[in-house]
Amino acid sequence: MQYRRLGRSGLQVSELSLGSWVTYHNQVDTGSAVELMAAARDAGINFFDNAEAYALGKSEEIMGQVLKQLGWGRHTYVVSTKFYWGIDKDGTTINYKDTLNRKYLTQAIDGSLKRFGLDFIDLVYCHRPDPHTPIEETVWAMSDMITRGKALYWGTSEWSAADIRAAWEIAERHHLHKPVMEQPQYHLFHRQRVEQEYARLYDDIGLGLTTWSPLASGLLTGKYRNGIPEGSRGSLESMSWIREQLQEPKRNAAVGELEVIAGELGCSMAQLALAWINRNPRVSTIILGASKLSQLQDNLGALAVTPRLTPEILARIDAITLPLAK
Repeated sequence: MQYRRLGRSGLQVSELSLGSWVTYHNQVDTGSAVELMAAARDAGINFFDNAEAYALGKSEEIMGQVLKQLGWGRHTYVVSTKFYWGIDKDGTTINYKDTLNRKYLTQAIDGSLKRFGLDFIDLVYCHRPDPHTPIEETVWAMSDMITRGKALYWGTSEWSAADIRAAWEIAERHHLHKPVMEQPQYHLFHRQRVEQEYARLYDDIGLGLTTWSPLASGLLTGKYRNGIPEGSRGSLESMSWIREQLQEPKRNAAVGELEVIAGELGCSMAQLALAWINRNPRVSTIILGASKLSQLQDNLGALAVTPRLTPEILARIDAITLPLAK
């Protein structure tokens, strides 16, 4: 395992990390989470990603229980959470859903700390942009969160380049804690934001990336080429909204072509897709979403595949995927 700086910060995160979206509470209980996180740690992973909204707070609770049970030194791992959607089950509480206002953010961090059982969270993200709250209000609230010692770094997830730059400039102008990282979707079929829209931010403000959905929710493993397998992410009722994307004919046909390249390299499709992301130096870490130990072990094999992606192989991959990418 290699470690990379989180953007321009001094923090180092493992090039592969482990997330909990969809899996924790829905597919993974505390016992399985212990097994997965312990195996990840043994492989050198030091970053574990979460969010307030995942399983309406249950995901944070499970991860907190695992951290307590494993007893790792607090200085040895990095944990994150994200704020925006809230965990109001019926969505009726004003100022507690779909917002980044100061009231919500100030209370949200306290709720996450309680569920995790931690004194501070390393990375906190604004999970989506909030068009109804001034960016300046959000920047002040996130900076204050760090000043109060409840978080160490803050960033964004799926924000536009313009909004990220605006937030950074507000923080610069008022001598506040600046956004350090962005968490965008990034995989072979979803490339424009990371490779084009954010291009100037890497050098201009030192933006780091903690990318999610590296396997396009499993599409890039090839498991959905013949429908939705029982027990897969796509079979979950909570993920019904993504089934059409998972079964998109042209992309599944492209996956079939990529499997030829994977076969030549002697690796799995998942390893090929992860290695392709890992060769991008702008990516600080790739968040894995494994729900089984066998999946995690297979994903970790991508590290050995990365140096084998020659310019010729990368050109072949682009020829197959670029026409279908956005």
